[in-house]
Amino acid sequence: MVDQARVAELKADLTARGVKYCFATYVDIHGAPKAKCVPIAAFEKMCAGSELFTVGAMDGMGLVGPEKDECAAVPDLDSLIIPPWDPSYAWFASDLYYAGKPYPNCSRVILKKALAAASSQGFGLNLGVETEFYLLRRTEEGLEPPQAQPFKGPCPAYDVHQTTQSLPYLTPMVEAMNALGWGVYSFDAEGGQGQYEFDFAYADALTMADRLVFWRFMVKTLAQAQGLTASFMPKPFSSDFRSGAHFNMSLYDLASGANRFAEAPGSLAERHGIPFPDLGYNFVSGLLDHAGALAAVTCPTHNSYKGLVAQGEMADMSWAPVLVAYGANNRSAMLRLPMNRPCVENRAPDISCNFYLGAALSIAAGLEGVSAAADPGVPMNDNLYLRLDRPTAFDRYETATGTVRRVPRTLLEALQQFEADPLVAQTFGAEFRDIFLGFKLKEWERDFYRVDSPERDRMLEFV
Repeated sequence: MVDQARVAELKADLTARGVKYCFATYVDIHGAPKAKCVPIAAFEKMCAGSELFTVGAMDGMGLVGPEKDECAAVPDLDSLIIPPWDPSYAWFASDLYYAGKPYPNCSRVILKKALAAASSQGFGLNLGVETEFYLLRRTEEGLEPPQAQPFKGPCPAYDVHQTTQSLPYLTPMVEAMNALGWGVYSFDAEGGQGQYEFDFAYADALTMADRLVFWRFMVKTLAQAQGLTASFMPKPFSSDFRSGAHFNMSLYDLASGANRFAEAPGSLAERHGIPFPDLGYNFVSGLLDHAGALAAVTCPTHNSYKGLVAQGEMADMSWAPVLVAYGANNRSAMLRLPMNRPCVENRAPDISCNFYLGAALSIAAGLEGVSAAADPGVPMNDNLYLRLDRPTAFDRYETATGTVRRVPRTLLEALQQFEADPLVAQTFGAEFRDIFLGFKLKEWERDFYRVDSPERDRMLEFV
């Protein structure tokens, strides 16, 4: 039910602030924002869901066919963002409705459903995401880093000269994020040539997912204004670092707001040696049990898996996770308990993720482990890259403490595990599970079977 008084008050406020247009945005399967541009005069109608969308024309949203009815976008008024660089329009995150009910294949609706299930157990999910991306300049020679003097060496990570050269490009982004109250606490030149990372305050999972949709739009918009291209491709260069989006997750108590992962260590900490509460260990176990399905959602492209390697064509280690394991401060494991903050860090997700879907399956997986009081087993605190020395074509490695699985090597492997995992249908619904699977299998076939020039040059006269 639309609160007419609130809508009228908000319209008056937006008008006074100079807003001329509004966007009630939702996302497609990729997490890309979609909306119609609505003049402020029609604000009341927009809030009532007047804007209808033929979602079957968009990627991975169902209702395919000209005979299907349309979806209505209903904005969440609490999600209001007025872009600091252009206050002439307002941005809202929206839920899609179909036949008067929340549309089950809407990514935001899926996350809200997963959070409602967590709420029934007294939990909420806080989420912080380490956002990495590339800024590139298009030249006649191709794509180049934006700095006037790019780093001469294999790894420009944390290089102060690279960061200070980049301040003209990065400062508008940082200022915009802070104007929105997002609390940027650091940013830097990352390990790739032209790669950067922004770190800012965590929030509840729905708020963070809403923000990250806008964040990608913001970074792309502000980069274009400066003649640059912002790329959220996970692995744009085979010899350079991938762009991750590590999920830093913690359960909080809905009644008190307290971080449940900040509680005192329990019996599992005594058994495994990491000072973390039993609830956190249980959550870790759930994430490990569903690692393949999670990878399909949080590393959703064919290109994603070119980054989940120990080294590949890079000069040194990739720092990407390779084994389905957890450790205290181990960046080669999928899950890390960082110890300087009470959370579980999943290092596998990349910046191409649909954050609504990634957060939804993450909390469902973690809470399954909580419900079962599951033990994740022995942590792995050593360099897991060294465990890959013996070549194998399979996804399992024998160790002194048992068998450990590899993070999926390809999108196809991840999708096989996604299809077989019953938690996916419970979280996404069977219809959206099949939509996602079918769409991503087509992506796999499109990209895997394409023959490109480097492959032809390498193999044309190979034998």
